[in-house]
Amino acid sequence: MESDERVRYWLDLALYDLDTAQAMLETKRYLYVGFMCHQTIEKALKGLIVKASAATPPPIHSLLRLSDLSGCKPELEKGFPGFLVELEPWNIQARYPADKERLISEYGDQACRSLFKTTSEVFQWISKKS
Repeated sequence: MESDERVRYWLDLALYDLDTAQAMLETKRYLYVGFMCHQTIEKALKGLIVKASAATPPPIHSLLRLSDLSGCKPELEKGFPGFLVELEPWNIQARYPADKERLISEYGDQACRSLFKTTSEVFQWISKKS
């Protein structure tokens, strides 16, 4: 598979996850909104790594590390300050919620809509760079 095809592969997966995040939001499955938002940005960043280096992205989930490897971390942090730090824990919290009710109360409809909106914006930003 050529580099452009591999970039498209990662972006297609990311878009699928973004659509899933929206479906979870519409059905009020708030724990999974955060998880799918994390997955969206993780896969989009992996596409950017392929674009930047033609290398296979590492099998890691750290958004901060992936943004660093993609070369976009400073610019991403400038445009969306603190977003990756906010999104980072959702990879684990949604899979293994220590306190499901607390997470759901903290990330109800309003917070998840905001998280989804920013995720959509970051996805579009990454897609343009890819």
